[in-house]
Amino acid sequence: MGAILGAILIGISLGVFGSGGSILTVPVLLYLADMPGNMAIASSLIIVAFISLFGGLIATRKKLVSWRHVWLFGVPGMLGAYLGAWLGSTVDPRLQLLVFVILMVIAALMMWRRKAPQGVTIQKVKVFKITLDGLIVGAITGFVGVGGGFLIVPALVLLGGVPMFLTIGTSLMIIALKSFVGFAKYFTALTDQGFAFDWTTIAIITVAGIAGSFAGAWISAKLPRDKLQKGFAVFLIIMAVIVLTQSVL
Repeated sequence: MGAILGAILIGISLGVFGSGGSILTVPVLLYLADMPGNMAIASSLIIVAFISLFGGLIATRKKLVSWRHVWLFGVPGMLGAYLGAWLGSTVDPRLQLLVFVILMVIAALMMWRRKAPQGVTIQKVKVFKITLDGLIVGAITGFVGVGGGFLIVPALVLLGGVPMFLTIGTSLMIIALKSFVGFAKYFTALTDQGFAFDWTTIAIITVAGIAGSFAGAWISAKLPRDKLQKGFAVFLIIMAVIVLTQSVL
């Protein structure tokens, strides 16, 4: 039951903010579904992939996805995710979780300080920089099991010249691509090591997360976004401390 409530919270945060919510998936799997660190990171990727794909398909129907930027950012992102997952499957899960804690703090600081930029289209697309950024964020995705939307959205606006109304849907499709590839690498590596994935838990959390995203969209329309964003940032810091003390140290 706790895992289901945690998954709904993941979906709500994705629905409210469009990014950052998937960073809660690993703690939910660690502490509410009792998964070991490496399995929580790997399972997080497939859950994030399906939830993001669902949101991305809805955005696609509304023509709110820039497919040019999905592939420009997503192809190097998939390569990065594969390499990150390969590296993640070879190191101590505590190291992965330490990097994860650092990312949670970074995400919290960005969400605390971030104000939504205005929908201004930058004419020149910085292809090299956005490709490099896609590769780096993809590697982070594969290594610690996060979608990286809090890094992708600013990159799409500042490096890709994507207007704000297209960033969320575009980001969700990029996250889905990277996460599927990262999970595929983890799946082969971990099953070769004798690990078995808990598909029932994965399916339940995925469905609950998708349901939560609808609630998040409704909440976003009713409550002030800035206050919600700062509250979520504080929650991320608390979760970072819990992961650090309970699973790393």
